[in-house]
Amino acid sequence: MTLKMKSTQYFIHTAKLISLSLLIGVSGGVLGALFSKTLTFVTDLRTQNNWLIYFLPLAGLLSVGIYKLLKTTGMSTNTVIKSCTGESKLSSTLTPAIFISSAISHLFGASVGREGAALQLGGGLATILSKIFRLDDTDRQILTYCGMAGLFSAVFGTPLAAFVFALQIVYVWRIHYKAIFPCLITSFTAYITSISLGIHPERFNFDSVPEITVSLILKTIVISVFSAFLAMLFCYSLKYTEKLFKRLFKNAFLRIAVGGVITVLLTVIVNTNDYNGAGINIIEHIFTNGEFKPQAFILKLVFTCIAVGAGFKGGEIVPTLFIGATFGSLVASLLGVPVALGALVGMTALFCGVTNCPLAAILLSLEIFSGKGLIYIVLSAIISYLFSGKISLYSAQKVIGFKNFFKKS
Repeated sequence: MTLKMKSTQYFIHTAKLISLSLLIGVSGGVLGALFSKTLTFVTDLRTQNNWLIYFLPLAGLLSVGIYKLLKTTGMSTNTVIKSCTGESKLSSTLTPAIFISSAISHLFGASVGREGAALQLGGGLATILSKIFRLDDTDRQILTYCGMAGLFSAVFGTPLAAFVFALQIVYVWRIHYKAIFPCLITSFTAYITSISLGIHPERFNFDSVPEITVSLILKTIVISVFSAFLAMLFCYSLKYTEKLFKRLFKNAFLRIAVGGVITVLLTVIVNTNDYNGAGINIIEHIFTNGEFKPQAFILKLVFTCIAVGAGFKGGEIVPTLFIGATFGSLVASLLGVPVALGALVGMTALFCGVTNCPLAAILLSLEIFSGKGLIYIVLSAIISYLFSGKISLYSAQKVIGFKNFFKKS
């Protein structure tokens, strides 16, 4: 084969990847916008009708039935991550399964998020397009990276964080270089598409950035270290709660029904719906009014572990931010630090700790806080990364290179 022929083939292949990146960006932006509007609608419906929580066990049965009907049982964000390395393949029916089941979870009050679901929506969309265009395994894997980036960007409104997160979540500190440019294109295309369809990016009010002092830096480090330990506790709790549910209740229908009943009982006991659904409103309340409940972080952790462990679909990222914001606020108040700063540090540190993605954590916080608090954001992400160990929300993630503060990986 001549050099000219090779150059022509390379150009054609590059043009094809760029075209597919744009296609999945536009389609992902539309799908992400529809998903966001659906979750907003069902969440508003639930908050206006608190009695819906009592139907959560029955809703769980419906969710399991949908997964069985669409033959997607067992598929999760871990499956999407593995598909990026060729270890597993996704079903094209994952997209409708996770879309409908996540909406059910939010409508009836399971403590789940939406970004984990977005990653699965993106993976499912990439699978559909890969089959339509008959892509080989390499291009299919690249398109899966793009799908994750695009849907995360569209749903949360953070194109830079979504771009880096999709690349970093599979291998920590090892990048699939061929996926960089396609992911960048997809992430920003999906973001622009979702914005044009009326989706408002998630942003939090952080106007009063405190002046940097030695004392405040040291206290930021303290909050970050404790948040890193909490990140490990959260990951281990999710892992062992899921194992416990599966050991005690072999049948998936019974398992999710029991989880629903426990959630209902806990909601009645605490006498508030603050811990049902994702909880973005609670985070916003901290930054708007500077108010939080000291017990909120541990209750949200318990509610989320039960929901995810029992099999409710959605994700763990927004609950992670909820836990980080409320925990950071608590520690900050004890240290005499502004509550808003504590919430910012806690959110950044916990997200980094549970995902092992420091750069994505920095970019996510910079985007949702409109570029404010850079020093505190960077410091909290680095400290959390060093102290949070190798455990992750996603068991399929592979940590390559240096991770632990005390020893080399």
